Amino acid sequence: MITHYGYKDGSGEYFLAVDSGKCDACGKCVPACPAGALEMTTVFADLEDKPVVGVKESSRKSLRDLCSSCDHSGKAPCEVSCLRFAIKVAWNRQ
Repeated sequence: MITHYGYKDGSGEYFLAVDSGKCDACGKCVPACPAGALEMTTVFADLEDKPVVGVKESSRKSLRDLCSSCDHSGKAPCEVSCLRFAIKVAWNRQ
């Protein structure tokens, strides 16, 4: 299951996607996020609760501002720190 965090507005699209099938809840991405926007959470997947990384509720509507310090021309620190490739960041500025 892929969970998409983010939004689309007049300035572009700002999304962070977490694949709970790939995430092993190692937590390496949480301290890698310079904005502190990530946390460990639980999702219901495959008929059970599964620990995965997610975006903090307080950060969900401000990803554009919080993540602006990350280099979006390459890979964001949270993506780089995930050895299972469970995190994808997608920015499309208009």
